This record gives sequence, structure tokens and C-alpha cells, in this order.
Amino acid sequence: MNTRRRMVGVVTSDKMQKTVVVEVSRTYRHQLYKKVVHSRQRFMAHDELGCQVGDTVQIVESRPISRRKHWVVEAILRREVGAGEPALSDELGLESVE
Repeated sequence: MNTRRRMVGVVTSDKMQKTVVVEVSRTYRHQLYKKVVHSRQRFMAHDELGCQVGDTVQIVESRPISRRKHWVVEAILRREVGAGEPALSDELGLESVE
């Protein structure tokens, strides 16, 4: 395995073409004050796998692809349930009753 950094985060935006915004959250205890600190970072990542909002993904460091994009989606670890899928009535060809 290579020495590139890898992080796991949640996709928060997929409005761009072949680019997603991944939010990586971490919790740690401050060394001096012993208070629990929650921090989050947002990374723009190149997406060839077709991620959707809510998916948990693993991103890996890469060469600069654009001005703000230095990460690539390596794997989709968990899909968000029901994200981007048509409703069951649409699959069966039934009309929705309103």
C-alpha cells in the first residue's frame, strides 16, 4: 500500500460535474484544557463512481486536479438509503394518489 493520506467522510454536495464535497469530522480531547473538541473539514474530491449526498466515502490524496481539488473518491463505503432511487410506485408504473 502506498503512503497517500486517506480519510473517511460524508458527501454533502454533488451539484458539480465529477466533483463532490466531502465533510470529514473528528472528535478529540484538547491537550491542555481537556475539553472535547469537534472539528470538521470539507474537501472537494474528484468523483468517477457517482456518489450522492449522504454517502459515506473514502477519499485519497492525489496530484492537484484543479485549484481546490486534490482528492479522489476511492470507494463508496455505504450508500444513503433511498438516495437517487425512484419511488416504488414509479418502478411498478402505478399512479400516486394525492
